[in-house]
Amino acid sequence: MYSNPPSLQAFFSTYQERINQILAKSLPTPDSSSVPDGKHLYEAMRYSLLLGGKRIRPLLAYASAYACGEINPNVDQAACAVECIHAYSLIHDDLPAMDDDDLRRGQATCHVAFDEATAILAGDALQTLAFSVLSSAELDPALAVRLIRELSHASGAGGMIVGQVLDLGAANHSLDLRALEAIHLFKTGALIEAAIVMGALAGGCSDTAKIDALRQYAKAAGLAFQVRDDILDVTADTKTLGKTQGADEALKKSTYVSLLGLEEAERHCERLLGEAISALKTFDERADYLRQIANFIVNREF
Repeated sequence: MYSNPPSLQAFFSTYQERINQILAKSLPTPDSSSVPDGKHLYEAMRYSLLLGGKRIRPLLAYASAYACGEINPNVDQAACAVECIHAYSLIHDDLPAMDDDDLRRGQATCHVAFDEATAILAGDALQTLAFSVLSSAELDPALAVRLIRELSHASGAGGMIVGQVLDLGAANHSLDLRALEAIHLFKTGALIEAAIVMGALAGGCSDTAKIDALRQYAKAAGLAFQVRDDILDVTADTKTLGKTQGADEALKKSTYVSLLGLEEAERHCERLLGEAISALKTFDERADYLRQIANFIVNREF
């Protein structure tokens, strides 16, 4: 796509704007329902999906497509679907029955801004919207099925949801490192892996070896993402985080910091970054955005 690729910061800016426009267009508008309660639901969906955020998962989809294919409208659909699933998961994660959080991205969580029942239903609606986006897009049927299969597995009982179940069950229990990583490979890592693989598939990649390498990159980068979040949960304030600082400690959850200590957690994060970069060793410079995003995940700066 680029003869002289722009910086990662410029890449972020370009594709954050692009995905935000696509997400806004994918949503029903409050005035598109003749049912008053429908309007309230649509407002909650819009509030949660367009609340902000860095759009890391869509950006990973675009970067993956660029690394081994091309950025085309198919990738837009894949990126949109992944972010709809991510937004739904955040709504449900914040609910009183889950992590019971009042802040998300510096704003009131959906159940606080609206009400608990509306938040649950808005999350449900965003989940189904993701698959509507993929099934109604101008995609080759075989590609659509592959994307739906990838996303449904990552977001279902074999991925993100079982990760949430394991995470809830871990409250007030001391875990070892292997058990903690298993939780996050499901809860956080599965959707990150789906974003990267879906981006590659939508971009035209059919090389099995490349897909396998991208999965290895995704697993390491996804764990690094979580380790950094655990570190920030004890080193950053609520305003910087955009969510309640110390929430994991308050819920008595095992974290990388509680298990390893702050310094060793930092070193573990760097090791995972090295594993992510190493997974891309057979890729050329077109994978540099993926390499730079992994570094951004660990260091949170350009």
